[in-house]
Amino acid sequence: MKFVSLKSRGGNYLVVAANVAWLRSDENGQTKVGIVGSTPLLVVGSIEEVAAQIGAE
Repeated sequence: MKFVSLKSRGGNYLVVAANVAWLRSDENGQTKVGIVGSTPLLVVGSIEEVAAQIGAE
């Protein structure tokens, strides 16, 4: 199981990479991360930056 650390303005998240379902741009340079079976997370960074974090090994 691969965990990914995602930063947020309200705190940080440790997410299981396989549970990420989608990414969507949001305002102020943030991205919403859809998680299987949960509500979306609002994290700092563009879609490309967040996707790179999730895809990095």
